[in-house]
Amino acid sequence: MPLVLIGVALVVLRLLELGPTGQWSWWWVLLPFGLAVAWWTWSDASGLTKRREMDRMEERKKARQRKHIDALGLPDPRTRKPGQHRKK
Repeated sequence: MPLVLIGVALVVLRLLELGPTGQWSWWWVLLPFGLAVAWWTWSDASGLTKRREMDRMEERKKARQRKHIDALGLPDPRTRKPGQHRKK
């Protein structure tokens, strides 16, 4: 995403001919978009995107479980000490 934002900024600067970017070749101005495509392609091919998505889903699952345990008024099983039994 940062590469896309940089690319948009460079295009705007080039079109308005502000600063030194007004004189740059369009190849240099459009380079961040090509790099963004290369990054997304590599990220998808390497499985990085899928791993991040799975990590986010796991965090949401844990948060949902904690919310339900709290709503039931049960003690958090993660804070219970080994050998400690539940109160009946």
